[in-house]
Amino acid sequence: MSTDVVTLYAGSGSPFVWKVWLALEHKGVPYTLKMLSFSAGDTRSPEFRAINPRGKVPAIEHEGLTLWESTAILEYLEDRFPTPPLWPADLQARARARRLVSENDAYLYPIVRRIVAETLFKPADQTDLEALTAARTELKVELLRLAEALEGDYLAGALSGADFSLFPSLAFIDRIEARAPQHGLAADLPPALRAYLDRMIALPVVQKTWPPHWRA
Repeated sequence: MSTDVVTLYAGSGSPFVWKVWLALEHKGVPYTLKMLSFSAGDTRSPEFRAINPRGKVPAIEHEGLTLWESTAILEYLEDRFPTPPLWPADLQARARARRLVSENDAYLYPIVRRIVAETLFKPADQTDLEALTAARTELKVELLRLAEALEGDYLAGALSGADFSLFPSLAFIDRIEARAPQHGLAADLPPALRAYLDRMIALPVVQKTWPPHWRA
């Protein structure tokens, strides 16, 4: 393993940042965390735009490479630091785990983002209840699919990049429950996913990478 340190440009609460942060901890890769402030406009600054012209986190710098897009970063980390692995050794199991990552990005997280927008980013009296109900209906379908996808304790049998990708989206359910309990969102979790979420939360890598502003 190279002694060169990965620099991770992050923002607290971003599920895509959390995904990369978890992978770095899981692999034991030396890294420096640069936590940017969304509210202060750090991601829009010329300095950060020189790192990622799209102005989004996560982004990394390592050995002369600048890279953004969380799934691309995971694949780079897997290629550069192959032990311990992020993916199952079996070809078909690995393909399935990667499919789950794609499904999170394309289906689960966009629904969660809509729910977050209605519950955490608006005053309670401005919540669009019709939009929230529609999003929750879609979320329940995705949660049932995920519950059926579990293989033992995790999504791919052993802890993998699939868990690091999907857990941050699921963690918003508890975040909303804590900050806006009137919506009762936690009740939408199937029992198997509730147990899975609790297992993930208890992991040292999850506790170490918990979004700083969520601790308040």
